[in-house]
Amino acid sequence: MPVLCRPAVWVPDHVISMEETLALARSLHPHHPRLRSVLRMIEHTGVAERHLIQPIEVTLDHPGFEARSKIYDYEARSRIPAVVEEALRSASLAPRDIDAIVFVSCTGFTMPPPTSWMINELGFRNSTRQIPIAQLGCAAGGSAINRAHDFCRAYPGSHVLVVACEFCSLCYQPDDSDIGSLLSDGLFGDAVAAAVVRGDEASAGMRLEHNVSHLVPGTEDWIAYEVKNTGFHFRLDKRVPGTMSALAPTLRTFARDHGWDASDLDFYVIHAGGPRILDDLSRFLSVDAAAFRLSRATLTAYGNIASAVVLDVLRRQFDDAPHEGATGLLAGFGPGITAEAVLGTWNNAR
Repeated sequence: MPVLCRPAVWVPDHVISMEETLALARSLHPHHPRLRSVLRMIEHTGVAERHLIQPIEVTLDHPGFEARSKIYDYEARSRIPAVVEEALRSASLAPRDIDAIVFVSCTGFTMPPPTSWMINELGFRNSTRQIPIAQLGCAAGGSAINRAHDFCRAYPGSHVLVVACEFCSLCYQPDDSDIGSLLSDGLFGDAVAAAVVRGDEASAGMRLEHNVSHLVPGTEDWIAYEVKNTGFHFRLDKRVPGTMSALAPTLRTFARDHGWDASDLDFYVIHAGGPRILDDLSRFLSVDAAAFRLSRATLTAYGNIASAVVLDVLRRQFDDAPHEGATGLLAGFGPGITAEAVLGTWNNAR
């Protein structure tokens, strides 16, 4: 049975604190009619720090979409190799052992995809399957794991590398002053993460057993990009924080269909889009809030790092490893509104 091995996660050295974020909001938008509400919402995110690939003064200076695209490509090529190397080492595999690469990102775009230069430059076989996913936003972390799971089930014994590269700061738009944009300016951070799904049980990790994808009808415009000459403009509907009312029943039904109880699992690896998401999921699933402590830890330390969140939460779970056979749920949420979830048990093989 496929096992999701220990992830590797990298965050940049440039850090902005909650206090600095609030001060910037006050200085950049002093006359905004809802400034107090914006500041309060940012404070309620619980994000203590975020890591950015450029100093904040550079981030605030929009150089144009072309320049930002070049920054994305340069930083991706600079940062991904070391993260991939660490992930492969944790899985006790070499590049040539990998049969497919799932690459996810919603904050930059290149063609050919980064998987092409990874295969050319990092020692992967030229027959390695490429599975780039560019438009699922935060849900892409869960989707990448699920597609890797599907590949391993279709081709038993295969090994799949998952890579998430998110430079959310490159989507900052200085002229956007709607509430959703200002909130996102204080919520999102940058990160690169990678993990291997081994087609056997030779490494410790989450043994992947059942996965599901679910789209909530009529919610396409709740989380979206407007693509303009200046790049990607993030749009966040005020209804997004309440999405767990629609998604929690889906998770409960998914678990029940496989004979599991979503309210009575041993561990939870949940995308931390914001504190309201975790609070509501705790309530709707009747799960103690402490069950999501690792998701909150990622949110506090890094902010919302989009598709990389679930990989960082899982990395933290390895440091607090459950007992052999412990049952768990991993779930990512994003545009659509989409949920990507997987049920699994913990494997302590070494």
